[in-house]
Amino acid sequence: MIKEEVLQSFKGSNVLVTGGSGLIGRQIVRMLCNAGAHVQIVSLDKIQVDARASHVYGDLTDFNLCKELTRGKEYVFHLAGIKGSIEVTKTKPASFFVPLLMFNTNVLEACRINKVRKVVYTSSIGAYPSAEVFVESQGNDGPPMDMFPGWAKRMAEMQIQAYKLQYGLDNFSIVRPCNVYGPGDNFDPKNAMVIPTLMYRIFQKENPVSIWGDGSAVRDFAFSRDVAEGTILALYHGTKDAPFVNLGSGKGVTIKELVETLQLFLDFNPWFDAAKPSGFPKRVMDISLARELIDYNPTTTLEQGLRETWDWFINNQDEYLQKKNYFK
Repeated sequence: MIKEEVLQSFKGSNVLVTGGSGLIGRQIVRMLCNAGAHVQIVSLDKIQVDARASHVYGDLTDFNLCKELTRGKEYVFHLAGIKGSIEVTKTKPASFFVPLLMFNTNVLEACRINKVRKVVYTSSIGAYPSAEVFVESQGNDGPPMDMFPGWAKRMAEMQIQAYKLQYGLDNFSIVRPCNVYGPGDNFDPKNAMVIPTLMYRIFQKENPVSIWGDGSAVRDFAFSRDVAEGTILALYHGTKDAPFVNLGSGKGVTIKELVETLQLFLDFNPWFDAAKPSGFPKRVMDISLARELIDYNPTTTLEQGLRETWDWFINNQDEYLQKKNYFK
């Protein structure tokens, strides 16, 4: 849990959350509004996540808009991104690469020009080179495993490094989250990630629910509220001399274990199709540096997080239709 003194430090402050309607952003918005901050959200989603925050429907590829939004802001949480399945990453790389490059460059440069007090940028596990355990010290030892979105994320990290080298700025922090899930996730069956895809197909009464691979692949699934807390902590404490810190659960879970956890409260018949690829055997984040530097302590169990996500999905099945779809 995040300490109350950290949250209270935002009371009365002017805060911008880009992508505040996303699954991490909406959690940050709720926490900061609860703390008494004046929160503004900017996104291209036609949804309202918190009536206490002002919502700007705006395109961050417009640099003039970015300068206008960041003017007078003390804190900026730059979470705006594009999320999609492995398939759309491969087949529509420009839909990831171009807008990511544009709005990352615009938001970060606008923050520099307007002298925003503190900024945190949300990068991605996809910026890492392929590995089984991801450690910050090896974060740029090879090309990103998610080629186009990974390079776009890494370019924004380099932009922040350039600010530090040229201007001596140390008010920009960077986090790299892992596979994040939770309320507000993308449940579009055409491009959703593994957890929302499974939930959607379970809800549709597929029988059996076909799952690629034999279930042995290991992943690090982090609940959105935990990652939101880590993102707030990264802005609050700063990441010192570390180029970025990892935000994950710190625990590896097999796909089979994920399915078994869902079966604790959902009735469905899974079928592991071993003839289909399982993906990379293991991908888990080392979060020891985040624990040390920013007091990051994820506490949500997998079952608790999945239950909260399912409950939200049941009541918001069509929300994805109001979200910006970069793949149409």
